[in-house]
Formats: sequence, C-alpha cells, structure tokens
Amino acid sequence: MSSKINGQASPQPCPHLLDFRSRNGAKPFRALQDCIRVKPPGGRAAIRREPSEVPRCGTCQESSRPRLYACVSCAAVFCHAPPHHSHASAHALSIPGHEIAVDVDRAELFCCACRDQVYDRDFDAAVVLAQTITATATATTSTSGSTALQCNVAGSQPENLRKRRRVDYRPWTPDSREHVIIGKHSIPLNDATNASLVSQSELPWGLRGLNNLGNTCFMNSVLQALLHTPPLRNYFLSDRHNRYYCQQKNGAVNGTKNSRLCLACDMDAMFSAVFSGDRTPYSPAKFLYSWWQHAANLASYEQQDAHEFFISMLDGIHEKVEKDKRKSQCPGNGDCCIAHRVFSGILRSDVMCMACGFTSTTYDPCVDISLDLEPNQGGSGKSSSAKSHNACNVEADCMGSNQTCGISTLKGCLERFTTAEKLGSDQKFFCQKCQVRQESLKQMSIRKLPLVSCFHIKRFEHSSIRKMSRKVDRYLQFPFSLDMAPYLSSSILRSRFGNRIFPFDGDEQDASNELSSEFELFAVVTHSGRLDAGHYVTYLRLSNQWYKCDDDRVFRVNENIVRAAQGYMMFYVQKMLYYKASEKQAAS
Repeated sequence: MSSKINGQASPQPCPHLLDFRSRNGAKPFRALQDCIRVKPPGGRAAIRREPSEVPRCGTCQESSRPRLYACVSCAAVFCHAPPHHSHASAHALSIPGHEIAVDVDRAELFCCACRDQVYDRDFDAAVVLAQTITATATATTSTSGSTALQCNVAGSQPENLRKRRRVDYRPWTPDSREHVIIGKHSIPLNDATNASLVSQSELPWGLRGLNNLGNTCFMNSVLQALLHTPPLRNYFLSDRHNRYYCQQKNGAVNGTKNSRLCLACDMDAMFSAVFSGDRTPYSPAKFLYSWWQHAANLASYEQQDAHEFFISMLDGIHEKVEKDKRKSQCPGNGDCCIAHRVFSGILRSDVMCMACGFTSTTYDPCVDISLDLEPNQGGSGKSSSAKSHNACNVEADCMGSNQTCGISTLKGCLERFTTAEKLGSDQKFFCQKCQVRQESLKQMSIRKLPLVSCFHIKRFEHSSIRKMSRKVDRYLQFPFSLDMAPYLSSSILRSRFGNRIFPFDGDEQDASNELSSEFELFAVVTHSGRLDAGHYVTYLRLSNQWYKCDDDRVFRVNENIVRAAQGYMMFYVQKMLYYKASEKQAAS
C-alpha cells in the first residue's frame, strides 16, 4: 500500500521483496556469492553454477531469450520475453514466495510479480564482495616469480596488486549466427506485437532505446533527455550544425587529422540516427569515444556521474565552438554555442553590509542549479558558489515548516536558495563604504532564465571530516508545472524594497521575463542503488505521455510512477516551447 503525501504517491519498496526478506533474511543473497562469475576481470557480473555453464529456461529450454532469471528460492531458471510470454512470471504466480529472481547475465535483482528491477543492499553488497574477491584472486594468480620480486624490491604494498587493469576496448562485430539471433529477437517499438509496451496510437517521433556499452547508463540517461530537449532538437534537425561541413572546414583550417573531435558533430549524427524512424536500439559508441577524447580523466569503463557527464559534454561543445570563433575572429557574446543558448542563465548574488547597508552585486553564468537535500547541522548551513564549468552550486536545505517525514519539495529548495542568509563571523565581508570587514547578509536570485532549466539534486555526499561518501535517499516532490517568477531578481528586489524607489541598475527589465517564467517538466533522470553500484534511468514526457527509457528498453508508464521516482536531474522547458513541441506532426 503506497502512502500519499500532498495527494501524490511516495516511493515504496517492492512488497514481494519485503516479504522475502522477512522470511529468509539476507542468507540467500550471501549464498549467491559462490555463483557470481566476473568475466573478463573487471567486467559485468553474471550468475553461473559452473564457469562454462549455458543457462536455459526450465520451461522452453531456450538459452537466447532477452532475459533469463534464476529464482532465488529454488534456483530454477526461467525466461522473461515480454510481450510474448514470461515463464519467470508464470513460475512466480504458481508458487507463492518465489517472486524474487536474479538476472543470470547481469546479476541484478528482479521481481517476477512486479516485472521490474528491485534493489536490496545486502544483495548488492554480495555482488560487490564477489567482484572484489574475483579481482583479488585474479591479480594474485597472474603475479608470479619476477613480478613478485619486482614488487618486493620496489617496496610496493600488497594491496597494490588488487588494482584492476583497464581492459582495451574491442569493437564487437556479430557473426552470421548472431545476425540470425538479432533478427529473430529484435522487436521495433512500432511493431504491432509490441503493443503492451507502447500506445496503439502513433509513437512520439524519435523515441528510441540506447544500447549500454558497458556501464554507460549514466551517458544514455542524459542523452535521452537532450535528444528530446525541444530547442536542442530543433537546432540539430534543422541542419544548423552540419557535421560534414564542420569536418571539412576544420580539416582545412587545422591541417591535421589529429585535431580534437567535435562533440556537436557527433550530436548531429546521433540526432539523424535517432530521428530516422528506425526503432531498433542505437549504439552511441562514436559519441562515447569523442567524449573520452575531450574528458580524458573520465575515460574508463567504470560508472560515472550523470551530472558530471552533462556538465562535461556541454563544456566540450562550448569549447569547440569558442575555438572556432576565435580563429574566424568572431566576437563572443556569451551565446556563442547551442549548449549555452539553451541551458545558460545568469544568477545574481547580493551581499549587503549589516552596518551601513552597502550592497555588492555580482553576476555569474550557470547551466544548471544544484540543490542539496541535506538538513541543517546547526546555523544556516546554506552556501552557494559558482561551480566550475559555468554551473551553479547551490546547497539548500528543504526541511522547512511545510516539510515532514524527511520529504522535500523542489519549490522548497528554490525558496531556501533565494532566502537571505547571514554569513558567519568567519566570512566577514569587506565593505567598501565602511572600509573594514563587517558582518553581512547574502541573497541569491535568478537574473536571467534559460530556455531549459536543469535542476540537479545533490544525492552524493562527500565528508572530508569522516573521510567517507554516502548517497542521500530522501524523497523529493517535483511539480510537472513550475512558475519561476518568485525566484527572479526582479521579484526578490521588489519584495526587499517594497514600493520604495530604488536604482535597480536596469536589472528588473532583464530579469522579469513574466511571459517566459512558466516551465513544464519534460525529462527526469533517476538514480537507484548505491553510490558506487547504481543505475540511471530517464523518464520522458512526450505528447503528454510518460515513457521510461532504461538503456535499450523503452516502456510507457503512468505519471504516478514518475512522481514516485527518486529524481536526480529534472529538466524543465519554457511552457510556450513545451506546448509547441507537443503538437503532433501533421501527416505527410
């Protein structure tokens, strides 16, 4: 039974998993450690009794179904191939208490009754422990003779042997047998047999799954949101960035084949592929490689942070365009690239001297706003600063009077962000009028709204004092429609000074934006699981219908599922642009 908070559903754990845990505890999960195989070392974990075992469905004896699940209660293996059939679900319905299973190829927990992935800390810990043991055993086995001697001579610590070596990327090419399997089991989203996953009506244009290339769900989740960002989509589909022309021009200008790749060119190619009408999952391998070239420090097969990828990708597009503008002697005006024309806004920061009232005002560009859900630990506990890569870092506590039971609201976070706070005595402000350091008040506001506002929820906490990291699992309520007018500089200044005549240095004309202050939610990126072993999923709102994009799988979902999701990044577009983008295309 789900609880209601302000008339909306709050997220609840799977009842079948709770029942399983109440009867069995964590013992079955720990017993699975002996069946977890990691091949190659550092790769994806799988479930196998024997390393060479080929699992088959106990009902149809198939081994090539989309998913095979092993029942945690009886270890029987069954397939799950919606919308045709699900022998795993049939097994769960026939024997009570056998609803929880494990994906044999991904070592992920699955509820056969709910037909969805579930998360359990003890199971996740068992998988991580098995991976660690496997990596340690592999490193120990491969280290012999001269290698061990070199380690002893160099004085290396034994734990250094446990470091995993990076596996070189080898592109996969299907053989003739795999071509047959792919053709037999691939189901386009607009196929009539896939009616249970999507609407019978015309599908939204460009709705296409993205293949996971090895822990790349962080990239897929953000790309799904960007591919359906109305201004960004219109820019690339109207050929405003032609990759062929760009590559020809850069080749002639740079005179070398080793020049840095253009992320905007790869975005153009991706938009062309996704909006081509093909419904089979798309592999963004070329874009991943180009991003690795730009962000070499993040180039690995490890899970990365979706927000960090978002900032890095926009920075890569901006950097390339800025470089080209300088070479062609074109002046930059802050709106040089499509990334900033869509996402860039301006924040206003006012620091007022509490002794004389002198106010120092600064303006900072930003491409998103980060909100901290951590409660206060004494004092105001709120701080804000300009984030690197032109992002805004806002630490806001949402445990206000209208917040109960650890529930936060996006509006509450924004209200706290724009509320004046008294800076501590160790942060005294040098007043130009008093010519001494004085205690001060600081207030943030938004001077200019972007076309698309991205709100990032800081769910990953890093404590330098405790020397540990953890994930913040507090639930956040976010509205589908959001009025940003109360958080604009014009509104904040009018509230501060009332009807008194006060010089606003022309700020209210730039910041009012009454006609464009209303926003509509169109994408939500969620994170489930632990800090170092989680999974990203995107919910897209297309033609007022929600779709769940889980890598290569796309499902139609009810809006209550979205409201109950643990939001990590929320994308809002100006309302007039959203309704224009939602209009159905006329049949040609």
